[in-house]
Amino acid sequence: MTGTLTPEHKHYRHTRTRAALAFVRNTWRGLTSMRTALVLLFLLALAAMPGALLPQRNLNEPKTDAYIAEHGWWGSLLDRLGFFDVYASVWFSAIYLLLMVSLVGCLLPRTLEYYRAMRTEPVLTPRNLARLPHHAKAEVAGEVGDAVEAARKRLRGWRLVEREESGGVRTVSAERGYLREAGNLVFHFGMLGLIIAFALGKMYSYEGQVIVQADGQQFCNSGIFAYDSFNPGLRVDGTELTPFCVRVNDFEPTFTEAGQPVSYDADIEYQAGADLESGTWRPYHLQVNEPLRTQGDRVYLLGHGFAPTFTVTYPDGESRTHTIQWRPVDQTTLLSEGATKFDPPGVTDPRKRREQQLAVTGLFAPTAALQGSLLTSASPELTDPAVAVDVMRGDLGVDSGRGQSIFEIDQSMVDSGRLERVARQNLKLGERITLDDGTTVSFDGVRRWVSLQVSHDPTQGWVLGFAVAMFLGLGLSLFVKRRRLWVRATPVAGPDGLRHTVVEIGGLARTDQAGYGEEFTTIARDLLRRDPRDRKAR
Repeated sequence: MTGTLTPEHKHYRHTRTRAALAFVRNTWRGLTSMRTALVLLFLLALAAMPGALLPQRNLNEPKTDAYIAEHGWWGSLLDRLGFFDVYASVWFSAIYLLLMVSLVGCLLPRTLEYYRAMRTEPVLTPRNLARLPHHAKAEVAGEVGDAVEAARKRLRGWRLVEREESGGVRTVSAERGYLREAGNLVFHFGMLGLIIAFALGKMYSYEGQVIVQADGQQFCNSGIFAYDSFNPGLRVDGTELTPFCVRVNDFEPTFTEAGQPVSYDADIEYQAGADLESGTWRPYHLQVNEPLRTQGDRVYLLGHGFAPTFTVTYPDGESRTHTIQWRPVDQTTLLSEGATKFDPPGVTDPRKRREQQLAVTGLFAPTAALQGSLLTSASPELTDPAVAVDVMRGDLGVDSGRGQSIFEIDQSMVDSGRLERVARQNLKLGERITLDDGTTVSFDGVRRWVSLQVSHDPTQGWVLGFAVAMFLGLGLSLFVKRRRLWVRATPVAGPDGLRHTVVEIGGLARTDQAGYGEEFTTIARDLLRRDPRDRKAR
């Protein structure tokens, strides 16, 4: 009949179904074994290494592109494999998820098994205690009940079960060390929680850097536009940042005689929460590695530098003064480079404005030292400031629609001839240079700036809690010993005509740790004394 399966077909389909189910079951068992979890943990650590050794695109895209160009086909291959964006790559996410699944699948059955073990009474006393690794036996004066009572008092804190056997024989089954497995579970659940917390932290954390001049300038955490660089989490779009403001009033570095930094101290004020509405500023002394903690965010002091002040005075008498931060190129002496840019005043024609823009570029030295006409810095301290400047005139390219660094000019404008150098000179504080059209550029002062980093991680407390749980669980699993002990008390007639008891003790360590032999010897010595009624319970 059409559509009817023959017995052979039914058997074939049944066999294939059983094979598929067996494959799934064996795969799941293999994935959820503790050995697999450890292997995946090792692979996760191995997979994270490129993120620490190679430049990452989300942190420094120009450096990443330069690395790829420098290494040719090898750099392009690593880029296609995701080695420059490790934590967002498919293979890293796959290892991460497999590790979580493995830990969950491994821990849940072990937790249920541990729960059942806690509710189960200690096992029956073996018939032949002499075959156990630890054994002792002696005949003591007294009744069986005295021996059992002495065992119950001596084994206080153990899980005990008393049983009766034929012939008046009574036994005590005792077990201790259940916290060992509890510690093991706490350790692995702490590891699982740590992995989940890290994942959530990558999703909801953010980190931003900003340069603030230390002359009362303020920074507000109002959006990503307020930062010089911003690294958001996967679920952060920068529109719902925690509002707070920081005002940097002063900055004072301390150096050794050799110019090595000793401390950085910034006097700041901040507003957060209700202070924003009341206008209240709260003082704080900000130092390296001592962040300001407010509204769940941390404000770190990273570094500092200088912002030279230049004044451009045009032939018609109008002037423009700008103070822009320059970046250090030598962290030892704080020799800095930068570009301070000016638009001509009163020029509304875009073409003419682009022809008359000025840029003061070059080097700044906090403690000037000249090697011939070449300016360098002898110290990071601000004792004798000077600049070596090139004055560029023409089209700076700021109206091209492309982003441009505040620290440098667009070299393509120089290469195309649209931006030309019209003067070069070394200037001390208060000195000036005069251009061919009568415009003067003067070096009028120096201000300090500080680099701040704002970090937000809502899972930081959870990470700490899970890490502490891991250490506590590891300590329990390493130092708690799982062991069992049995006592059998058998009544006998003594040579003095009184009732005596043969007390037999057997012990078994559930782990390979040393030390149970000494503990067993102590317990056996206490229980096998001649007169158990005179024994003081420990």
